[in-house]
Order: sequence, then structure tokens, then C-alpha cells
Amino acid sequence: MKANQSTIDRVIRGVVGVGLLFVGIALVRGVFGIILDVIGAVLLFSGFVGFCHVYKVFHIDTSKKA
Repeated sequence: MKANQSTIDRVIRGVVGVGLLFVGIALVRGVFGIILDVIGAVLLFSGFVGFCHVYKVFHIDTSKKA
């Protein structure tokens, strides 16, 4: 998989992912908390890897071209 996210995109996904995981674990209970945890984990993982499947489907590439 070729990275399709810029550094700024990856950092934003990481911060939002950690935030959603924190809110889902510490503040919200029940199904909504689980949903927040899953979304946070997906954002955190895609930010870590640098690849987004949704970007691939819509042919979006925010990474810098050399």
C-alpha cells in the first residue's frame, strides 16, 4: 500500500483518534462509547500507517509528490 496521506493529515487523524478513544473509554458508556472507540481506533491506525481506504476509493491523495 502506497501512503496517500500527508504528514498533517496523519497527525490530525492521530490526535482525533486518541481523543475519541479517550472519550469512548473514560466518559461515554454503552453502545455509543463502543462506536467512538472503533472510530478512534480506525483513525489512529490509518494515521499511523499513512494509508486511508476511503481516500483510495475516491482517488484522493494528500501526500506530497516527489
